[in-house]
Amino acid sequence: MEPAGLILFSSALFIAAASPGPGIAAIVARVLGRGPKEAVPFSIGIALGDVVWLTFAVLGLAALAQTFHEVFLAIKYAGAAYLLYLAYKLWTAPAAAREVQAEERPEHPAKLLLGGLALTLGNPKTMVFYLALLPTFLDLTRITTLGYAELALATLAVLAVVFGGYIVLATRARRLFTSPNAIRILNRFTGTVMAGAAAAVAAR
Repeated sequence: MEPAGLILFSSALFIAAASPGPGIAAIVARVLGRGPKEAVPFSIGIALGDVVWLTFAVLGLAALAQTFHEVFLAIKYAGAAYLLYLAYKLWTAPAAAREVQAEERPEHPAKLLLGGLALTLGNPKTMVFYLALLPTFLDLTRITTLGYAELALATLAVLAVVFGGYIVLATRARRLFTSPNAIRILNRFTGTVMAGAAAAVAAR
């Protein structure tokens, strides 16, 4: 790809990814409620979902996505249900002032990755960016295999910066809570945020 086109794509993606949405809300809530460790595979799943939508856009599969509308609708509701499950876990988590450690029984990384992937595949914000906005500033019909690889790597790099920044900030905020009462409030606040993200995904 031309450097100018790659820079334009990366800039637009950075702005879109950094703006608050269900994905960012889920990442921040997970860090605040359970610590940063589990947020990494969850974020990787979200990023892979972006690559899937990028692939759809480059291959001209927007029409296919519409044809299989019911499949993506099911994925969307699966992602929303997973967020509600996370919200429930946060609301019912025990409050203990153990230097705000994450729960002792972490979720399996593969489960977290699939949860992040499902969230992105059902996120209307991501769909709109790749299937509607991306063709307006890139000629997708002229992208070669190498150009696609460059776009995919740029996508992963930009999302790594954005998600990493949110994880670091959320981790620092989490350390401010040291009392059981503060932890209980934090868990319920982040659980509410997670439920709100689920509602946003399901309602659109």
